[in-house]
Amino acid sequence: MAMKTSSTSCSLLNSLRFSTAITVSKKSYYHYQATQLRNHNCLSPFPSFSSTFPRNYNFPGKCLHVNPFSAFSSSSGHDSQNPPRDLAVLLEVDGVLVDAYRFGNRQAFNVAFQKLGLDCANWTAPIYTDLLRKSAGDEDRMLVLFFNRIGWPTSVPTNEKKAFVKNVLQEKKNALDEFLASKDAPLRPGVEDFVDDAYNEGIPLIVLTAYGKSGDRIARSVVEKLGSERISKIKIVGIEEVEQSLYGQFVLSKGISSGVDEQLATEARKAVSAQKQKIAEEVASMLKLSVDMDTSSPESLDKIVAALRAGAEYAEKPVRNCFLIAGSQSGVAGAQRIGMPCVVMRSSLTSRAEFPSANAVMDGFGGADLTISKLRHSQW
Repeated sequence: MAMKTSSTSCSLLNSLRFSTAITVSKKSYYHYQATQLRNHNCLSPFPSFSSTFPRNYNFPGKCLHVNPFSAFSSSSGHDSQNPPRDLAVLLEVDGVLVDAYRFGNRQAFNVAFQKLGLDCANWTAPIYTDLLRKSAGDEDRMLVLFFNRIGWPTSVPTNEKKAFVKNVLQEKKNALDEFLASKDAPLRPGVEDFVDDAYNEGIPLIVLTAYGKSGDRIARSVVEKLGSERISKIKIVGIEEVEQSLYGQFVLSKGISSGVDEQLATEARKAVSAQKQKIAEEVASMLKLSVDMDTSSPESLDKIVAALRAGAEYAEKPVRNCFLIAGSQSGVAGAQRIGMPCVVMRSSLTSRAEFPSANAVMDGFGGADLTISKLRHSQW
């Protein structure tokens, strides 16, 4: 179906947001891009696979045929006609490439205590484990429980305890980021072999640094631990790559209006998210429990969705053929929204969390856990 130039932006955005599949003929696609380049002067041509991966990237026994808009398909169904190799893998960094909370979180708290002059505070492994268990991993509660036990600093008024906790957590994050960027933070066992196997099988592998607790810069420093040879085998998709992707330019560009319907949908998602959080807090308070649920803001979830779609775009695969290896609830939520298959990699932070919308949950790489072979032959 040919596109009308006068309504291109609005109709395409609505299609990208709400349709489950987009089929555009090659003639219409190039006509549309030419029109946009004249009118908006902001779009670059669709990124080619050869610019994303090395030119000697071989796909054994198969030629790659790509629909330019295939990465925008949201269908979660599996085409039994597709060969097992026709997939791509998207990796998160936090909890997947590294398990920072297992090796550095307790030490990061102690560094924060030292920087703030809290000499009375020092978490040994037993203290940290006990607080972690009693708070169900809620770090705000961990600090409140600890200082309720030993006494709050005399310099902290009662009405400033919340601000004090926030300050400690910020210092802890800074210390943890430094640990992640250092050589002391090891990659998870088996991740190098996983990357090598993907490359040897001709499977595109995308590492997502555009979102996550550690931020784009720290996440890239973690990826560098793979070494230059392995980095040449993958594609890193950070904030800049998302903005340069075709999806990013259509949806994230400030120069293109999202339309009234999309604005109303965004406001509705905000209201629902706020109500979910309120109900969860009320129930937790009544039962004296801590709940672990996805409370990602609509804005952050939109960024995750943009990163996932950009990853599929750079891999030149349909969304339904891309497996997200996630270490966070927010990543799982983003994959669920667009129909991308998702496998959760458990970490020390999520060891007790439930992921009902994930296709599978694994404890690590290799052996009985996650392998390229399992992904290729899975029925998820």
